[in-house]
Amino acid sequence: MYDRFPRIGLKERIGQQDMSLDIADAYINGRNAMIEAGVGIGKSFAYLIPSLLINQISQQPVIIATSSIQLSEQIHKDLRFIGSRLGFTRVRSVVGKGMGQYACRYRAADLLQTDDSSSPLSTLARQIVNYEIDERADIKGGISDAVWSNVCVNDCKFERCQYKSTCSFYEMRAKINANASDMDFIIVNQDLLIRDLIKKKEGTKGLITERPALIVIDEAHNLEAKVRDAGTLEFTFRRTGRILEDALQILFKQSEARDLMAQFKFLKRCVSYIFKQVETDLLQTAKQDNDRIKVSEITGVPLKRGAQILKECSLSLSVLTSKHEREIDNLFEDINGLIELFDVLAGVKDNYLIWASNTQRESTLSICPKGISQFLKYTLFNGKTSVILTSATMCQSGETLEEQYAYLTQSLGYRGDYMERQASPFDYDNHSMMYIAKDIPYYNHQNREAYLEAAYKEMMRLCNLTDGRTLVLFSAKEDMKYIHKKLNSEKLAWAVHVQREGSSQDGVIADFRSSKGVLLSTGVFWEGVNIEGSDLSQLIIFRLPFPVPSDPVYEYKASMADNPLKDVFVPDMLLRLRQGTGRLIRSETDLGVLSILDSRLSAAAKKDYRDKVLGALPFKRVTEDFRVLKRFVEEKGIQRSGK
Repeated sequence: MYDRFPRIGLKERIGQQDMSLDIADAYINGRNAMIEAGVGIGKSFAYLIPSLLINQISQQPVIIATSSIQLSEQIHKDLRFIGSRLGFTRVRSVVGKGMGQYACRYRAADLLQTDDSSSPLSTLARQIVNYEIDERADIKGGISDAVWSNVCVNDCKFERCQYKSTCSFYEMRAKINANASDMDFIIVNQDLLIRDLIKKKEGTKGLITERPALIVIDEAHNLEAKVRDAGTLEFTFRRTGRILEDALQILFKQSEARDLMAQFKFLKRCVSYIFKQVETDLLQTAKQDNDRIKVSEITGVPLKRGAQILKECSLSLSVLTSKHEREIDNLFEDINGLIELFDVLAGVKDNYLIWASNTQRESTLSICPKGISQFLKYTLFNGKTSVILTSATMCQSGETLEEQYAYLTQSLGYRGDYMERQASPFDYDNHSMMYIAKDIPYYNHQNREAYLEAAYKEMMRLCNLTDGRTLVLFSAKEDMKYIHKKLNSEKLAWAVHVQREGSSQDGVIADFRSSKGVLLSTGVFWEGVNIEGSDLSQLIIFRLPFPVPSDPVYEYKASMADNPLKDVFVPDMLLRLRQGTGRLIRSETDLGVLSILDSRLSAAAKKDYRDKVLGALPFKRVTEDFRVLKRFVEEKGIQRSGK
């Protein structure tokens, strides 16, 4: 395969070839493999090339799981490109996304009957009903979560839906669940893969085909968080009421037992009491909508009796046979989730974390398994299918490969081989410099404004140095909003762009590139964003991306560690920081400056983790002197052409 590269106009990369050989070796020996692949080695080709061969030989599909929709779609393009260049003329592939990405014609048609026909929501619903919009990505300029939540697929009716023959979501679900020989590549996000593993573990019908030849998990540094998110069960008063109503209807149809009515009335009363108490807790404790707060003990509700009734319902549902099998499976899963909630609230189960929040302006109760490593050990790394974990950022410092991969191994319950790290081929020594702003005060809640003011002044100085062309990465949305507001009140030499709400950021990236301005961002921009060339000449990390200590997940992880800072908070921060800083140098000719506006990293701060951070990043030219940075920018010509 690689011998053909020069003939078909592709560049040979040793790291890419080594990675492909490692994957082939793992597959042949029936082993799992963990491989860190540095920026620029061509990671997707490195796993797609052996995957194409493995699929051809085995006649079984290859599952590729990624951490974002953008990356799924990019891999699909890469598969088409490399497959056709290497002579794989008939590759059947599908991209599977979460149901929230698809438009629902059933819901849209329902809205048109009840909503004011001139409202923006009605216009959107009409476009969906008229087949102009199938997915969220079809909407140019993006759309807010709040508006989209009214028309996306939610509690799908599957076979019973009159729109199923023209539904993109229904078609996708059929393709990813096809017989093993009917599909070659199934590209899904990690959430969908994990939902599939959960369903199969619980004994219900999976979402993805039963017998893959190989599973590749790209951006595997995100897998732990994705498993936690997938394992998190969320309950609102409205949704819980709907689950109980649906269960009552199905069970009553089958048995017409009179005591069912009384039992479900009792369950609804219990749920009402629980959510009244949750709302009180949120009113008293939550400062912002996304705050996760502890739930006070639920008293005066016979939770154990409620759990017992729910268990009887679950048993009745498990023996039902019907043409609506998928609907019953989903309901069975929902009822089992409610049993877990009642057991956790009653103190019967202590293997879950629990918190309350205001999500989408609705009081929400969430429960999440404490440990996820056992789940992955037995559902994913069990030896039935070779699993390849890869990312540009998987390792910490350490002398042996086991030590370098240790944090992820422990977090994920990984069992398998560790492959040599494939380093980035880019010339960071000559093409980049890292600047640490040493005079900005430390950030804490008491002096937040003083920190933001000082960081803002330094940011302005840095953006002027490179004539804009700067991506600013924030750890907190509140900080980004504060800085955006300040920038809007100034007369600037460069345009300001801010990340848009919604999944696709292509529009704002295109605007940023054409104006060569400054782009303020958070969340998805820390990874997967690829802006090559001089349009992006500086990356500013506003604050080191440490996780929030009071977050229930990190609070639990810290409680299990001997040294929480060293064992949990620094390794987690480093994974995210390495991802963020990887946005700067995206090609062999790129030049750029990495600026970190967090003086905890300065030499004077004497933080234990400074050496770990500097050792983990590829930027070896480091300064805390603005004059040195300015000289580097001038020497390398990191300025607008024509200036």
